[in-house]
Amino acid sequence: MADNVKVGTEIGQLKAIDPDPLYTPANLQDWDYDRDVGYPGEFPYTRGVQPTMYRGRLWTMRQYAGMGDAEESNKRYKYLLANGTTGLSVAFDLPTQIGMDSDHAMANGEVGKVGVAIDSLEDMERLFSGIDLEKISTSMTINATAAILLALYIAVARRNGSDVRKLSGTVQNDILKEYIARGTYIYPPQQAMRIITDMFAYANEHVPEWNTISISGYHMREAGSTAVQEVAFTLANAIAYIDAARKAGMDVDRFAPRVSFFFNAHNNFLEEVAKFRAARRMWARIMKDRFGARNPKSMMLRFHTQTAGSTLTAQQPENNIVRTAVQALAAVLGGTQSLHTNGYDEALGLPTEEAARTALRTQQIIGYETGAANTIDPLAGSFYIESLTNEIETRAQRYLDKIESLGGTLKAIEQGYIQQEIQNAAYDFQQAVDGLETVVVGVNRFQIEDEKPFAVQRIDEGLERKQVERLRSLRARRDRAAGEAAITRIEESARSGANLMPHIIHAVEALCTVGEISDALRRVFGEYQETVVI
Repeated sequence: MADNVKVGTEIGQLKAIDPDPLYTPANLQDWDYDRDVGYPGEFPYTRGVQPTMYRGRLWTMRQYAGMGDAEESNKRYKYLLANGTTGLSVAFDLPTQIGMDSDHAMANGEVGKVGVAIDSLEDMERLFSGIDLEKISTSMTINATAAILLALYIAVARRNGSDVRKLSGTVQNDILKEYIARGTYIYPPQQAMRIITDMFAYANEHVPEWNTISISGYHMREAGSTAVQEVAFTLANAIAYIDAARKAGMDVDRFAPRVSFFFNAHNNFLEEVAKFRAARRMWARIMKDRFGARNPKSMMLRFHTQTAGSTLTAQQPENNIVRTAVQALAAVLGGTQSLHTNGYDEALGLPTEEAARTALRTQQIIGYETGAANTIDPLAGSFYIESLTNEIETRAQRYLDKIESLGGTLKAIEQGYIQQEIQNAAYDFQQAVDGLETVVVGVNRFQIEDEKPFAVQRIDEGLERKQVERLRSLRARRDRAAGEAAITRIEESARSGANLMPHIIHAVEALCTVGEISDALRRVFGEYQETVVI
């Protein structure tokens, strides 16, 4: 275990942005429309990355789903597609996320619980059975094992006769936020970054429509960060990925157009709208001024949004429908390219079909009934929105400057700085809730007694046993020598510095498992030991 690190808040960023009672032109004395806002589809993209935004087509409506084994998840995907979902979003169980097969001792009791269990190519085939991979965009929320899951997806497409170059979707593949806020890492940061840049290079050449990273502020917000911190730390991580790719010899204008982002939509409606606009403008300037990007697509911050799971309450869960609708509308008015809306029962368990349908209908009502998509960036020019956009950018830039002074994102993570800032913000928020300064409806005010119980989604305990039996059957009948040779090649390429992706794809096609491939890399790279922040 690494030495404990004591870090303090040094730049006074935790103070909430306290709005004035009224905003007037005086709040925008230094504001310049052409410089700070401009037109949608034009630098600095404050108003959106597409000239027509939703007048051209609506955002991709995704519903994050995965439960039990591949068959159960496949049924849910087909249900969602039949009800109007326009993109798939795959949730994986914890063993899959940390590179452990379903029969690993530490996987006991966790198989299929928070997402789908994927051990092998056969599982991946079952997951996407009957779904045309050339016609659907698939987002996979996977990080430490992202290279393996992308390899499995490519292998399924090959087996189905699909054109791999036409595959579209995203692997989250953002390992830095795992060290900061979530914890499903495997390898030390430098080695994890090497895997990521290998994926950048391979996909750029062979899967050109695929987004090889979705840099995530979502999980940092779920861990308790403020809106300002979400913007700052997400962009700091993005800078680290761009730096790593350039050091690996990649041209920024070749790989940056496939970089995407993932943000949270929280409860403070107007602050969230301004947050998205500020992040878009900051990224455009970072790419142009810091990295010298010339391709306009390199400067466009394209992002997926998920409504805030941490705001959902087990008390009066029907209130979560309202929370989710408000959050989703903020994402739409902020210009998201893709959106997932949470089920109202997710504070209690995985969403039922009814809750998932209601969440999807929320998006559809916003898109087709409210008129919110009829005009582009309708809140632009508001004295408050533009002032708030400026304030978020100013405060986020202070964080970026501080991280730079610490030696960059990796150094800031190693020192525990970013983790401590988020922990401080989470503590302050909880203190405000406990002290009734912040109201959570149904929790610390407006409670009711004798609430009616809600039906909760239950995962069949027999699915874990079934998954383990399938895994052991696969090991018994596959070509053992071919698998061992494929694992050896992965270890050799990990040591030599050769691109790992072709060897991982070969291994999954030889029916090597997620755990076996992860273990091969563990033997070469080792495992990360967390810095403890106090």
